[in-house]
This record gives sequence, C-alpha cells and structure tokens, in this order.
Amino acid sequence: MDDSTHTCQYNEEDGTVRMFIRGRPVILYAPSDHDNLDLSKVAPPPHNKLKLEWVYGYRGKDCRNNLYLLPTGEIVYFVAAVVVLFNVDEQCQRHYTGHTDDVKCLAVHPNKLIIATGQCAGHDRLDARPHVRVWNSVSLATLAVVGAGSLERAAAGVAFSRADGGALLACVDDGPDHVISVWEWQRGDKGHCLAETKCSVDTVVAVEFHPLDRNQIVTCGKGHIAFWTLDASNVLYKRMGIFETRDKPKYVTCLAFNHNGDVISGDSNGNLIVWGRGTNTVHKLVRGVHEGAVFSLCGLKDGGLVSGGGKDGRLVLFDADLSATGTENVIEGHYGGVRVVTEGRGRQLFVGTTRNCILHGDLQLGFVPAVLGHVDEVWGLAAHPSLPQFASAGWDRLLQLWDALSHSTVWSKDIEERAQCCAWARDGGALAVGCVSGRWLVYHPQTRELLAQHQDGTEPIQTIEYSPNNRLVAIGSRDNFIYVYQVDDDGARYSRLGKCLGHSSFITHLDWSEDSQYIRSNSGDYEVLFWNATTCRQAPSGAALRDVPWASAHCPLAFSCVGVWPEGADGTDINSCTRTQDGRLAATGDDFGKVKLYAYPVTQPKSLCAAYGGHSSHVTCVRFLPDDTRLLSAGGHDAALLQWLVD
Repeated sequence: MDDSTHTCQYNEEDGTVRMFIRGRPVILYAPSDHDNLDLSKVAPPPHNKLKLEWVYGYRGKDCRNNLYLLPTGEIVYFVAAVVVLFNVDEQCQRHYTGHTDDVKCLAVHPNKLIIATGQCAGHDRLDARPHVRVWNSVSLATLAVVGAGSLERAAAGVAFSRADGGALLACVDDGPDHVISVWEWQRGDKGHCLAETKCSVDTVVAVEFHPLDRNQIVTCGKGHIAFWTLDASNVLYKRMGIFETRDKPKYVTCLAFNHNGDVISGDSNGNLIVWGRGTNTVHKLVRGVHEGAVFSLCGLKDGGLVSGGGKDGRLVLFDADLSATGTENVIEGHYGGVRVVTEGRGRQLFVGTTRNCILHGDLQLGFVPAVLGHVDEVWGLAAHPSLPQFASAGWDRLLQLWDALSHSTVWSKDIEERAQCCAWARDGGALAVGCVSGRWLVYHPQTRELLAQHQDGTEPIQTIEYSPNNRLVAIGSRDNFIYVYQVDDDGARYSRLGKCLGHSSFITHLDWSEDSQYIRSNSGDYEVLFWNATTCRQAPSGAALRDVPWASAHCPLAFSCVGVWPEGADGTDINSCTRTQDGRLAATGDDFGKVKLYAYPVTQPKSLCAAYGGHSSHVTCVRFLPDDTRLLSAGGHDAALLQWLVD
C-alpha cells in the first residue's frame, strides 16, 4: 500500500471504515443504521455556495504604499490574497479575488480606474507563480497578468507611468537581484517586457515613475536611492543618489514628488531630502522630522506634503516649500506607527498603520479607526451560540469581539498572553481563551472583566469546548491531556474533575455528545479516542459509542467526515472542521489556504466539494454563525478573518 495516499477500506461485518493517513490505520465506526458503503461512489458537491461577504483586516505590518482612495469613494488595500474595495461612508465592501497567494504591493493608474497588484509565489506551483495582475476597479475584470515566469520570488513593488498617461508598468522583484522590469502592460494579456536589469543587491522598498518626466523612474531601499532612465533603445540606466556622508541613512524608506518635479525622500534617520529635478544630488535637507524612520510621504493636491512616522506615530504637515506648518497630529500608540498616508476627500486623510489598522480623519480633529485587525497568527475563532457575533484571538495577545451584521469590532482587549483558541459558554454568558503558556482565561463578554483563570500544564491549550448542558468544560492541551472542569456560577467558577490520559500525541480537536456524557478527541498522531466526561476514563472502543449523537463536528477524524480527507492527505492538511446547526453542510479549513464546503454528513471517501481561496496562509479555524447563514474563517499567518455568505 502506498502510504502517501489515503486508501479507505470498508468492513461490512463490523461497519467500520479503515482509513490510512501517513501509513497509519484510523478506524472509524459507522452508525448501526448506516447503509453499506460503496467506496467507488462519488458524493455530489453541496447545493449551497459560499460568497465572500466581508474581509476583516489589512496588511500594514510589512507592506508599504498599499492604501488609496478611488473616485468611487472606496479605499483600496489588501490583506491575505484579497484586494479590498471598501466604502467607509456607506460601509460596503467589494473584493478582487484573482490572486492565488499573498498580495504584496499595489499601484493605481493615473486614470484612477485601473489597479495593479503583485503577489508572491503560492502553494500551487503552476497557478501561483509570482506575478502582477492589472484589473479594472469598477468591473473587477482582469486586464492583464504580467511577469508570471520571469518574477523569481514576489512582486515587491509596482508602479504605473504617469507622464505618458500610464502605458508602462514598472515592477521590482523580491529575489536576491531585485530585478527591475518595465512592461507595456496593454500588449496582449501578458504584457510585453521592454527592459529589465538588476536593481540593487540590497532590499528595494519603493518604485515610482516621475509624474512629469517621461521614462524616468526612482527606486529606493537599503542604503540607496536610484534615478533611472529608460532610453530610446529600451535600456535602463541608473544614477545613484549622492548623500553627504554624515546624512547617509541605513534605509531610504519612501518617495514623493513636489509640484516642481523634485523628488522628496524620507529615510530611517527621520530626515526629508529634496533631490533637484533631473539631478542625483541633495537640493534641500530637513533634519529630524521624525524620531525614527519616515514611513510615508503623501503629496497633497494643494502642493503640501504630509509625512508619517513609523515609530513616533506622528503626522506632520509641510507647505509646498517643505517648511513645517505647525499642524501635526499623533495616532494612538495601540494602533501602531504610520505605515502609509493617503489623501481622502477635502482635508481628510486615510492612514494605514504598522499594527494592521486603517484610520481616517484629519490633522485638526484627529483619527478614528475604519478597519481593525489582528497583527499576528490567528488560531482562535468562536461563533456566539445565539447572536450574529464571533470572537477571535491570536498570538498578538488580542481578544476581539465582532458583529457579523454591522461588520464592526464590538471591542478589542489586550489579554497580555498569546492566545491559541477560544470558546463560548453555551448560553453566551462567558468567553474562554486558551493561551500558548498553558493558561486559560474566562471573560465576561459584556463587561470584559476576567471571571476566572487556570493553568493546566505548560504547553499551549489547543482547544476548549463547553458541554451542551453548560455544566462542564473540556480543555485539550498540547501536553496530550484533556482536562475536564465543572462549571458553576454562570461560567464564573471552575473546579477540576480530572484529566483524560491516553493520547500519545497533542490534542487537536474535541466534540461533546449531545447529552453531555461523552467527549471524542483527535490527536496529532491521528488517534480517535472517546471518554466518559465525568470520570475522565477512556471508553474501551468506539464501537459502543457508534450511535451517540454529537453536538458538533469539530473532529475531522470521524465517520461523518471521512470524505473531507483528500487523496495523499498527511493529516496536517485539515486544521479545522465544522458543520451547520441544521446538519446539512460541513466546512473545512486546510493548510493550502482553502475553505471547502461539503454536503453533510461527508461519509463517502470520494466527496466533491466547493473550494474557495482568499486566505494565503493555512486556514486555522472555520465556524458557522448560529443561524447557518454565514461561515467565518481565520487565516493563521495572514491574520485575516473572512466572512462568507452561505448562498
């Protein structure tokens, strides 16, 4: 038997399916009333489909120049593999979903209608080579796919030409040579490469075409600013900017242009430098504008300039001669530093931050959040048992409560611990969070006060599940144990009943029986065990519990979920599994960034599904809202939460 594929065997006599994952046999018991299984039969896909309804999050932590206001009134930005068009006033979103992996850069055409976005290499070798997609922001139609096959690692920066009306597209590759290429993007559906050359051995963080001089490009990054000319024979020449020795920065971090056509650069010393138009020499230097690096420069319609500090969080307004006007503001520290500033309508500004938030407001009145997100891996996701709300928790120590109908943050709390999972009490009266340290904390969802805290082992708490009668809670740990507690005082008091010993690897998933008598568990070495909850003793065999109805379907290794395992599954493929309250649909989140929808129960080993991209990282958790109208998914490393409408 080839242990790279899972081959299922059905034993009619004892009604079991034997499934092999990484060569290990997993035996699953069918309910006694289940008809004989025909393994060759293919189960059809579900009647329902998912439609991406809302994207929570923004990638400001490590990407630049990725926020613009379009004439449609929408701001455009990205997170994971989705480009979001968000009208903040009307609170509605549209999504460009042509990318197959992390979007890393974004540029808007001078006509303000066409967008270019670049991505990194993806999971699927052919489909997900690094490339740039050029698309229409009104129809969302893809116009060209540029650079697939020539980009090495990722598109790190992209820019449209401006002086000629936008016929050219420049792209900088994130590979070791940081190759810069210039494309006639409208030629064919793949564009035509006019020129390419090594840009710099050092990191390049920005690329811009000159707004007034044709065929002039500026790049900057570690220890350099470079002025490029694309000559008549389509050869790229560069002149390096010449710094005074004492003012040479570690990084030139951002670029802008004034109305005269001079280039303005911001750098890691907190300085602004004006480079005379057509030269590579310093025309003017403004020292110490920021404490720490200048992360963004935004040229205003009236000729003024706003600079944003990545460390100090200050926004400083200059006039057209680069004299400080005395008008400035500072964003609150918990939002992070300034990553990007862009002009809104009138005097409004939009600010993307290094902690993945987008703020809007103006320098006089200050700023309020339009988008809040997580900043590190998100593993905890739990839907409220009765309301259209959900909680998320991550390694950024944030526990957040969201409203799925208004698409807004109800509250966000720093719990001072890296979180791995979260769960609601069955009446919604308490919210538990399992932490990486082995601690678990329980909060009151309205007052946000800490109701209880306990420590079980020193390894991460992987999963928490309250029993259907709300009298018990099971805590699954990375230390191979399941800890069972009695719950009193409406979820405020917990007393330990015991621990379930028997797994030889870490606990991955738990389900309770509908009568709150039994627990079933999956572990990291693909073991399926059953437990008597009050005694914490292992049930001798799954056969005796084959007809027990389960209150949830979070264990992917179960007879009702056989078909969610792909051929060649290695067990780590599926991170999360869930089903609707009405028991008609199941959803999974996997290591390849896919959310999949199945008809439930998924008992045929060959079951067709509907698969959806959008996350660029492993999907760590999927959960339906209590009324089954929506599915939520958390994207691990991409720190995004996606909300899908069940159609």
